[in-house]
Parts: sequence; structure tokens; C-alpha cells
Amino acid sequence: MTVSRYSRWDGTQDPLGDLASAEKLADAFADRLLDGLSADRAMRRLLEDGVPGRFGGLQDLRNRLHQVHEQRRRHSRLGDTLDEIAAALDEIVATERAELTADDDSGARFQEAVLASLPADSPGMVRDLQGYPFRSGEAAQAFAELMERLRHDMLDAYLGQIAHGMQNLTEEDLAALRDMLADLNRMIEQHNTGGGPSQAEFDDFMARHGSFFPEEPPTFEELLDVLAQRSAAMSRFMASLSPEQRRQLQGLAEELMGDMGLAFEVSRLTANLRQAVPGMPWDRAVSLEGDRSLGMGEALAEIEELSRLENLAACMRQDYPGATLDDISTGDVARLMGDAAAADIEALKEIERLLQEAGMIAREAGRIQLTPRGIRKLGERALATVFERLELDRTGSHEIHDAGGFGEPTGQSRPWQLGDPFRIDLQGTVANAVMREGVTRGRLRIAPDDFMLAEAEVRTSTATVVLLDMSRSMPMRGHWEHARRMTFALHTLISGQYPEDRLHIVGFSDYARVLRPVDLAAVEWEPVYGTNYEHAFLLAGRLLAKETAGARQVILVTDGEPTAHLVGDQVFFNWPPAPETITRSLREARRLAGGGVTMNIFMLEDDPQLVRFIDRLAKLVHGRVFAVPDNDLGAHVVRDYVLKKAL
Repeated sequence: MTVSRYSRWDGTQDPLGDLASAEKLADAFADRLLDGLSADRAMRRLLEDGVPGRFGGLQDLRNRLHQVHEQRRRHSRLGDTLDEIAAALDEIVATERAELTADDDSGARFQEAVLASLPADSPGMVRDLQGYPFRSGEAAQAFAELMERLRHDMLDAYLGQIAHGMQNLTEEDLAALRDMLADLNRMIEQHNTGGGPSQAEFDDFMARHGSFFPEEPPTFEELLDVLAQRSAAMSRFMASLSPEQRRQLQGLAEELMGDMGLAFEVSRLTANLRQAVPGMPWDRAVSLEGDRSLGMGEALAEIEELSRLENLAACMRQDYPGATLDDISTGDVARLMGDAAAADIEALKEIERLLQEAGMIAREAGRIQLTPRGIRKLGERALATVFERLELDRTGSHEIHDAGGFGEPTGQSRPWQLGDPFRIDLQGTVANAVMREGVTRGRLRIAPDDFMLAEAEVRTSTATVVLLDMSRSMPMRGHWEHARRMTFALHTLISGQYPEDRLHIVGFSDYARVLRPVDLAAVEWEPVYGTNYEHAFLLAGRLLAKETAGARQVILVTDGEPTAHLVGDQVFFNWPPAPETITRSLREARRLAGGGVTMNIFMLEDDPQLVRFIDRLAKLVHGRVFAVPDNDLGAHVVRDYVLKKAL
């Protein structure tokens, strides 16, 4: 049984702690890059996924947030506020009628007629009863108490926290409230026209009217946000009612607000807030399906909470311009979802910082860029994946165990790296461990960083050009990410184990161009038509002509036959391939072979036209052809390279 212990989030905890090291995060980030994503998209995917088993990502948090939202939505329902008011009014009228029945004078009969002619709707009854001379003291007191409660409810509904501090609605209190609302409206209108208010103007407003705002918002923007949330909640409450309920409640509000002299300023405030904060969910109906009936005040509070949950969900989607994780309030997450969710958000916010501190990425002009160290990590992950696959391949496992460092020992050693043969310099390894930690109770602890590799002389250097098909069909058939993984793995193998060798990377579609490893990390397949073998072979020949290595080779990775060639500086494209395209492609290949360049062709499809062309190409250049599944590409290329170095 797994036991988890949670403590309240107070902002001081290390959000990652032992949950994830920078190395683990770097590996996870590199895996997403190797899946074919750009650095920005890889970061986005990492934030979406989180680190399984350690902390949740945005997708998991959104799912949890949806559950919280649904639980709240299904817990309660909008109460029959108008029915309750109507029942209270009917009871007051019934009490008054009972008092009138006991009186025999003509005035009582007249008042009975007045009661009989009262409107059927609650707003009309409130209007007519406010001037009615009750004979029943009980009915008069009940009506006064009802009016007092309804006035408070309406103020709370429209003004929220402003009304919370008003216990008594005296004329003096209402006059102060009207003055404050007038000043508040002028300030919001000033904001809506782009003219302020300044902090000094807001401070002056708070000095005069601060008693209406017990929470003491420090800025105008915070006050605006609070007011808009309540006003939007009221609009959503009204939108959730039937047309008849909405008409009656609006009429009741007008009666009560007008009675207090507030109708104009409250209506003005609502219009100003809609203009000032248009992004609020104005007039969006709410579906509450629970059994617990809510009064208007409770319903508005619940709708505000649902709106906060919906706003939090929008922030977590991160699908709007300029979105960052800083938009997600950890405090709101803790309050609405719990401390565990808040800790996950803080962990996600730390990911980019940790990757930057690890030297893997940098942010330039708002975009994430891989550093040279990040490129190395990418290659290490690609090579590690290749080695893992080779471990599963019995045919390849023997060669890989002996990979690299062939030849006579040089007497030199260097730190052992991932992918190196396990030819350990024992003396250097033990010396590192002793210097690092010493011998304790006759025991020596050797750490991975202590291992040293005994280097061997490499007799023949090799210059290689990898030609990567980047045409549309490569990603459409799922080949591109495997080709990119293979290239990173080969680059890391050569730079780590065969530093005397040279590797060039050429990508080609309609045109061919040289790519650096950092370019390869950023480039994606090209959405253009054309597979220009001629230009690719031409560029490979120029690169290899400058090399003095003992062996020169081309590794061609493709899934289609030539469909483009150069006409001057322009590209001619045709499908099916034009005879001239085939001729030009084979001509450049023959030139490569004539210069002593060998060619290894890795064919990722078995289309008959491609097979026929590759067969002609291989015979012409005396090259080797490998028909391999794309997920085995890296293992085949690396193993073939290592085996050739062993000869």
C-alpha cells in the first residue's frame, strides 16, 4: 500500500524536491524533441504530460479541475427565490385580510378591495404594498422585515462586497453609497476611455470611500476584478432563469433600487464593468443540477466559484496569445483544488528554470533554443535508445559490446561516456574513486563518474555525409522522427568514440542544404513537393571533396524516388518522375562513386517504383541497400558504422 502525506502549501516548499532531478527532466525533454517536436512544442508537451509518477502535468490538472467543477455543479441547484418571495407576500396579505375581516367599518371593506386588486406578480405587489396602510401590526412588521431583507439581497447581488458592511440602510448610509457609486462610475469610465485612473487618484478614492471595501484592494485593477466577478455572476444567474422569472426579478430589482435611489448608479456600474472587463463570462447560463436549494445570495456565491474554476481551466489550457504558467494563480489552485494540485503547478513552473540551470536550453526573443549542451543531451538520448534496441537484437548485440576504440592501445584514457565500450582503465578508475571518497573500512565505493576508458588508436578516419530525405512523404508516413533520431545517434557516436572522423548532415526536399546538429534540432520536415537527389548528391560531393579522410561515404535515407532536379537556380518538379530527373540524379551519383565515395542506401518504403530506382542506383555506384523498418533505422546505421570501423 502506498501512503502519501500532504501538508498545506505555504509557498516556501521546494516544489520539486526529490520528485524530479534536472537530469530526469532533461531526458524527458529530449525524448519529446526526438519525437519530432520543436523546442517550444517539446516544452509545451512536457508541461502537458508532467513527469508520470512524480507530478502531474496540465492535462492531468485540467481533468482534476473538471471533476471539481462537476462536483460543485451537481451539488446544488438554483432555489425558487421568486416563489419564496411570493409566498412571503401572500402570507403578509393573508394576515392583513384576517385583520380586516374583524373590522366592520367601510374603510376595512375598501382596503379589502385594494388587496383584491393587487398585481399577481411579486414586483407589482411590492410596489403597491409599499404605500399601503396596514391595519395589522404583524403584517406591517413582516412586510418591513421582508423589504429590509430584499434590499440587502439586491445590494449584495449587484454590488457584492460593497454591501457587506452595510448593516443598516439609513438615509445617511444610502446617500454615502450613492456618492461612492457615482465616484466609482466616473473612475471606471475614465479607465474605459484610456485616461487612468492614476494610483494617486485611486488612493484618494479609497481614502474617501474605503469603508465600503473591507478587503482594502491595493490597486484599481484588483478592485475592478472583484466588482466584475460579482456583476458577471449576477448576469449569469439572470441568464439561468426562465424569461418570466428574469422579468419578475428585474422588475423587483428596479422597484427596490429605485426605492433607495440607487437604480441609475447600479445600472451605470453594470454597463461600465461590462465594457471594462469584456473577458468575463457575461450572460453565460449556469446549469446547477444538485438537490440542495440555494437562495439568491448563495447561488451568486456558487456561480462566482464556478466562474473562478472556469477561468482557472482557461489559464491551464494555455491556448491564448502570450500565455504563461505565471497566469495560473497557485493560491487559487490551492483554494479550489487542494494543496497537492498547487504543488504540481509549482513543480511545472520550475521545469524551464531547471532546464536552463542545467545548461540545456536558453530563451531568446521569447522562444526556447537548445544550447550546445542540449544538443549533446539529445544525441545521448538518441544513442541510448539505439543501444537499448541493439540489446534486444541478438545479431547486433555482439558487435555493439565491442564497439569503438579498435586498434592498438594508446596508453591514454578519458572519462567513460554513455555508449563507450566497456574497456575500462582500471588503474585510473580506482584512482578517481580513492581521490573522491577514499577507502572506508576496507571498502571502496566506485561511482559512475569515476570510470575511465582505455583509449585505442584508430587506424583509419572516415568522412561521412548523411543525406536525409525531408520531403512531405517522410512525416506523412511516420519516417521523419526516426531519421532524425538516427542522425543524432550517429553524430553522438562519432563525436564521442571516433573524434578523428567527420560527419556532415544534408537535408533535401526540393533543394538540399547543409544542417548543423543545432539546425537539425530545430528543423522539421518541409511542406514542399519534390525530392531532389541531384542537388543532394552534388552537395555531398562538394563536402567530401574537401575531406582528407582515408574513407569517404554517403548514407542515404529516403522513402521515395527522385521527383525534382535543378534547372539553373530553379527547381523542376514532376510526378511521376520525369526521365530527365532520373538521368540527372544518377549522373551525380556516378560522379560521387567516381571520386571514391561509397554509398549505403537505407530504403524506408518498398514501393515498386522506388525499389526499381534504388536498384539502378546501387548497381551504378556499387552501393549497399538496406530495406529496414523506420524504427530499426538507428540500430542498423550505428551497427553498420561500428562494424565497418572494426575492419
